[in-house]
Order: sequence, then structure tokens, then C-alpha cells
Amino acid sequence: MRPRQERLLETTLPRLRFDAARAADPLAAFAPRPHELWLEVGFGGGEHALAQAAAHPAVGVIACEVFVNGLCSLLSRLVPEGGEADAPLPGNLRIWDDDARTLIRALPEACLDRLFLLFPDPWPKARHAKRRFVHPALLPALARVLKPGAEWRIASDDPTYQTWVAEVLAAQDVFQVPPPAATRPAGWPPTRYETKALTAGRRPLYWSLARR
Repeated sequence: MRPRQERLLETTLPRLRFDAARAADPLAAFAPRPHELWLEVGFGGGEHALAQAAAHPAVGVIACEVFVNGLCSLLSRLVPEGGEADAPLPGNLRIWDDDARTLIRALPEACLDRLFLLFPDPWPKARHAKRRFVHPALLPALARVLKPGAEWRIASDDPTYQTWVAEVLAAQDVFQVPPPAATRPAGWPPTRYETKALTAGRRPLYWSLARR
């Protein structure tokens, strides 16, 4: 690991890490206390989470990622070289660097106003399907933490995952599921992965679900 990465993970990350002890009252983890709470699962390079936090200062954003490269990508966008310990950080952004499902199970009922799952790992092999975040076994937990009317945004460029999402969503009744869009809707900040997918000729689909 490079020195810059070490400083970001050892010094900057703890300044933004969402404390599991705050899970019962997640809005208390932000200063000032926000009006809404949004959760992004697997933020990749962090560009989407940062764009949302910057565009919506009255919203608390919890961004989840377990991979070091993704964590360092987001953190390096926030603090300059040498500012890892004291550069100002956004008060409405927190990071969860563990399994997002663990956090979701710890959050209180009906606390989330919006959920993002953008270009997740498709886990293309059939034996790995249980690892997919869009999964019948996880839907009840997601429905529990999302407020009635809350939005869940999903995007994927992988045909196998697109088919899986369509099948899983067709078999449930806790979310309203309009047909997916073939182009990124207004208000969805772009991601680096999406740009790569489009450049490679892959065609993403974009779902916007509503909690019933």
C-alpha cells in the first residue's frame, strides 16, 4: 500500500466513518442534523456519492464501500496531499467501510429516504447468485428501512444482472416498479464505471423503484 493510501485510511477515513453505535439514530451522526438520509451501496470511485452530497447539503449521505481502492479514490477527492488529518470534510457525508447488509440490519425502521445501487458486481455465475444485493432474501430488510414512498435507484450494464433484477422485482409486492429507463435519468450523476460501459458499447438500464 502506498503512503498516501495509508494516510487516507488511517487518518482521514476515521474522521468520516459512520459509527455503528449511531445506527439507532443515524441522523445524529451528521452535523448539522440533516432532514433526510440517503444510502449508497458500493460507491466504487465515489464520484456519485460526492456529487449527491454536494448537491444536497441538507441530506445526510452514508456511502458504503469495502474495497481499499474505492475508499482511497473517494477520500483523495476530498482532501489534498498533506491535509489528511485536518482538511475540512463535508458534514453531510459518512462512510461505512463494511458489508452494507450489516448496516441495513442495524438501522431503524423507515429511516431511509433514498437508496442507490449503481453498477454492482453482477456475480454472473449461477452458484454466486446468492451474493447479489438485489435478492429475494434481502428485500424484506430493505423494505423495512425505507420510508413509504422512498426511492430505490438501481443501474446495471450486465445483461445477466439486468435479467435477474427484472425477475426478482416481478416476484415481489413491496416496491412499485416502473419499466427501467434506457438512458440515465435527470438527477442521476454519472459514474466512471458507467462511462466505461458506454464506451465499451454496453447498454445500461436504470430502475427507479418506490417503496409502497
